Amino acid sequence: MAAHGATSMTPQEPLVGLTLDQGVARIHLNDPRHRNALSKRLSDDLAAAVDEALSRGARALVLTAEPPVFCAGGSLEGLLERRVPLAEMYAGMNRLARAPVPTIAAVGGPAIGAGVNLPLACDVVIASDSARFDPRFLDVGIHPGGGHLWRLGRRVGPQGAAALVLCGDVLTGREAAEHGLAWRCVGDADLEATALGLARRAAGRPAALVRRTKESLRAAAVLTDVEEAAELELRAQQWSVEQPEFTETVRRIRRDLAARAGSRRNA
Repeated sequence: MAAHGATSMTPQEPLVGLTLDQGVARIHLNDPRHRNALSKRLSDDLAAAVDEALSRGARALVLTAEPPVFCAGGSLEGLLERRVPLAEMYAGMNRLARAPVPTIAAVGGPAIGAGVNLPLACDVVIASDSARFDPRFLDVGIHPGGGHLWRLGRRVGPQGAAALVLCGDVLTGREAAEHGLAWRCVGDADLEATALGLARRAAGRPAALVRRTKESLRAAAVLTDVEEAAELELRAQQWSVEQPEFTETVRRIRRDLAARAGSRRNA
């Protein structure tokens, strides 16, 4: 029994949902009342969801959001009060960016300000027709943070980053795909199915090989010499052919080819 005058605390429902199916984790921003704004609580819940997904053996992550807004950016109230160090506000994004498995963002609706950081932290971005990418940092008097300029520049180039951040340009889903901010733009009804389909293909491949290849992608991105890149890939390739999955895969392919050749001869 609670002491006189004490109030019982009801645990808060997390603002980020998690479901796991066949190695694919669907991580869902679920605070539509606040337009999925990046409050400290939502960011922490996102970090916790990524950690839980990986601890449960997820081999690919798909980030989705409850419509109509994908993410309205940083919580203005939190920025004004400044009770939490800015660095702590990026916990969720950083967990996404550091995930060792493929990460895919399914962006439907607007991604605004720091909300653009979430898809930028993912390996692949699928946008829908209703998506909009609007950095808008300078419109509220704040400098971009969380590696936004670096990641954005790598996707759309220096000129594109300047147009979006300095000049306030906005990209639709179609334009994002044309300029490299998104991999593909699809109809709203096809958004999650497309993202989940890519994730299932990644999850269906040898897990250690996928992780090693993602490591190589990251490492190669900072190299400027093709010989160094080739050496990096050679070491990883040598490792891969020594794995039992390689031998098993080659044997299966040879069996399938032999079976098809036999079917043609008997036709």
